[in-house]
Amino acid sequence: MLHFDDIVFGPIHSRRLGSSLGINLLPHDGKLCNFDCIYCECGWNRDGVVRHPVMPVAADVGKALESRLLQCREQGTHIDSITFSGNGEPTLNPDFPSIIDTVIALRDRLCPEARVSVLSNATMLGREEILLSLKKVDNPVLKLDAPTDAGVAAVNGPAGKYSVHEVIGHLKKFEGDFILQTMFLKAPGYDSSDPANLNAWMDAVRELGPREIMVYTLDRETPMKGLEKFTVEQMSGMVKPLVDEGYHVQIRG
Repeated sequence: MLHFDDIVFGPIHSRRLGSSLGINLLPHDGKLCNFDCIYCECGWNRDGVVRHPVMPVAADVGKALESRLLQCREQGTHIDSITFSGNGEPTLNPDFPSIIDTVIALRDRLCPEARVSVLSNATMLGREEILLSLKKVDNPVLKLDAPTDAGVAAVNGPAGKYSVHEVIGHLKKFEGDFILQTMFLKAPGYDSSDPANLNAWMDAVRELGPREIMVYTLDRETPMKGLEKFTVEQMSGMVKPLVDEGYHVQIRG
């Protein structure tokens, strides 16, 4: 399974964001996440136990990012996005708000053409400082894989209390200025193409009105075996009602 040893890595080609320079805010020697997704490229939480629970602070991220941005500029390497991803949920880092401010300042100075993106499971939006920080970035890419608590439990395995209703309430605070990210798959206990699931998910999309929707499917090895992916054609058919209604839907197989 995939793990990131450095604070800044890449750039790598992202299916959704182009040439992406990654930032990992979690410990380098394992996985730290309040989701345990059945499709996670970093594997099961239990298999990525962190032995040195040290997370970078803003100064660490600033030093690493400045060095890499200068190197990319010298080499003529194009960067579309500076992307927070890595070994788990980035908003779990206690210094997340300060890190966002540091990264935006460095982007503005050294790579103004790049967009700052955060891939998040949206579980920490109840904390005002996290919400405000995510509103500052160009691309807050926020996850909603299933429209019901049972579906989220089957696909994402959230730790502690999780409520789709509450998450949707927090997402509404973006007033549509965010990107909704959804994994489409078939798995034990959940099928994205089931009419009940699909229609409920589309209703959630309509309620939120995101500026863009990223729909994607399995691409790498998954910790749970036997999962089924969809083709681009299948997913295009599934989201056609939203496209017909004028929503911007990006589909990646």
